[in-house]
Amino acid sequence: MSLSSSPPSPSSALSRAERFVWLTARVLEQRRFAYHFLDGGAEAVETALTAYLAPDGGYGHGLEPDLRGPVSQPLHAVHALRVLDGIGRCGGQRIERLCRYLTAVSTSDGALPVSHPSLRGYPAAPWIPLADDPPSGLLTTGPVVGLLHRNEVWHAWLFRATDFCWAAVTALTEGASAHPYEITAAVAFLDGVPDRGRAQEAADRLGRRVRERGLVALDPGRAEDAAVPGQGGTGTPALVRDIAPEPGSLARRWFTDAEVERSLDALAEAQREDGGWPARRRAWAPGAALETRAVATLEALLTLRAYGRAV
Repeated sequence: MSLSSSPPSPSSALSRAERFVWLTARVLEQRRFAYHFLDGGAEAVETALTAYLAPDGGYGHGLEPDLRGPVSQPLHAVHALRVLDGIGRCGGQRIERLCRYLTAVSTSDGALPVSHPSLRGYPAAPWIPLADDPPSGLLTTGPVVGLLHRNEVWHAWLFRATDFCWAAVTALTEGASAHPYEITAAVAFLDGVPDRGRAQEAADRLGRRVRERGLVALDPGRAEDAAVPGQGGTGTPALVRDIAPEPGSLARRWFTDAEVERSLDALAEAQREDGGWPARRRAWAPGAALETRAVATLEALLTLRAYGRAV
């Protein structure tokens, strides 16, 4: 909830972002903004999220802006869980139905693909993989498993999916090629999984590999120097704040105080004249680009506030 009931200064980052949100954002982001910064209620966020529910218990209808169309997709589930986790509503029958959906679309090894074949025929960002028999992906499985564990959800689906994530994280620490999105997915898993000792050890190994391979841009002004294996069209390399968006993350220990502060400075300075933050990946459709900017704006404000920066 908001840190203060007094209205922000008209020239503050928060005030300018608020105007951007009211002008451009979907109802969901407007409700989330109101919850986090204007003393809005969690119920309103849940109601807005319900509009994206599909009959199978998953989420569709462009909840994740880079995937359009009505069908449920694992990436939509990731987005939904992040929303619910942020308002403390990650439980109950809604999550039980979602876990049944996750079970239904899982691959033979019990994990989630990045995209399900039902997406075929609907618009999606050109870098979204689509196959008739897709492999499991840490990109989707890691955040889903981590968020469910973080919220103490119990479901049979989690057993094999958790084992998959441990194996995938181990592969990353032992030399497997890693896209920045996979690093953030691994961190999301490690931040939520119950075995904290094992998670800490895995995070330490992964952090050493990330720094050795230059997979994160430690200087935002020289982001082009960071390695981006197989980046496709997904945009720029990961920054420190992408990998550790809150100080409580295990990944925070990978970076010095100076590196974190430099990344936060650059984040604060990235706010545009219209009050919003840019989406750090290539635009492929006007509507998706605008929706992504609203999500990026909300995430930027939450990251700045999590680190104690005034917004």
